[in-house]
Amino acid sequence: MQDGIRHPPRLLHIGVAQSSKKPKQLSSKKTNCMRTWIKICGTTSLEDALSSIEAGADALGFIFADSKRRILPENAQKIIRELPPNIEKIGVFLDAGAMGIRHVVREVDLTGIQMHGEGEFPPEVYSYLPEDRRDKLRKIKTLIVWQDFERNFDSYAAVPGVVDTWLFDSGAGSGQTFDWQSVRAKLGERQGQFVVAGGLNPQNVGDAIRTFRPWGVDVVSGVEREPGRKDPEKLKAFVAAVRKAEQI
Repeated sequence: MQDGIRHPPRLLHIGVAQSSKKPKQLSSKKTNCMRTWIKICGTTSLEDALSSIEAGADALGFIFADSKRRILPENAQKIIRELPPNIEKIGVFLDAGAMGIRHVVREVDLTGIQMHGEGEFPPEVYSYLPEDRRDKLRKIKTLIVWQDFERNFDSYAAVPGVVDTWLFDSGAGSGQTFDWQSVRAKLGERQGQFVVAGGLNPQNVGDAIRTFRPWGVDVVSGVEREPGRKDPEKLKAFVAAVRKAEQI
C-alpha cells in the first residue's frame, strides 16, 4: 500500500503461510449496510491526524520505513497520545524484520501492524510480538498484485492467527491503481478482510469499491497537498466518496 515507500524488486518468498484467521472465515462480499474501513496512511503530524479523524477515518498509518513520509517512533507516540482510543493506529514496516517490529511495538501504542515487505515473515513476526499484545494487534499483510499473489495468499493463510487483514497494492510507492476486476476474479472463492490500496483518490475510490467490493480502502498521496502533508478538503472528499459508493 504505501505511497512513498520504496519496495524491493524481489518476489515474496513463500513457503509457510500466515493468517490471523483461517482463510475462509471472513467474507469480503459486501452488503449495502456494510461500512467500509478507511485507513489514511503516511501520518506525520498531529494536525494531519486530527484532520483525517474529523473527515471520518477509521485508522491512521504511521510509516516506519524509508519514505518521504517516514516518522520516528518517538514522534509517532507523541501524536498517538493525543488521539481518541477508537481510532486504529497502524505501524507500516518494510523489511524491518521481526525484531525491528517488536522494538517499535514496545515503544509505540500501536493497535496494528502492516507487514509490507519481504523481510516481514508473518509467522516469525507474530512469534516475536509481545505476548500480551500479539493477539490484540491487527495484523495486515501486503500482497503486491503483480507478483504471484494468489500463491502467496494461500501460503500465508494456511497458518492461523498471524494475519487477519490483507492489503492489495500495485507496488509500494507506485501511486498507481491496479485492475480491480481482474484481481478480484483471481481471488475466486478466497475470503478475508481485503483492503484495496494503490493510486486511490476521491475521484476513483468509488469505482474501486463498486468493482472490488473490499472490506477496506487505504490512501496516501490521493489526499495530500504535498508528500507528508494532508489536504483537509481531499480527506473529506475521499471519505464522502467511499460512503456514497457503499449505498450502490
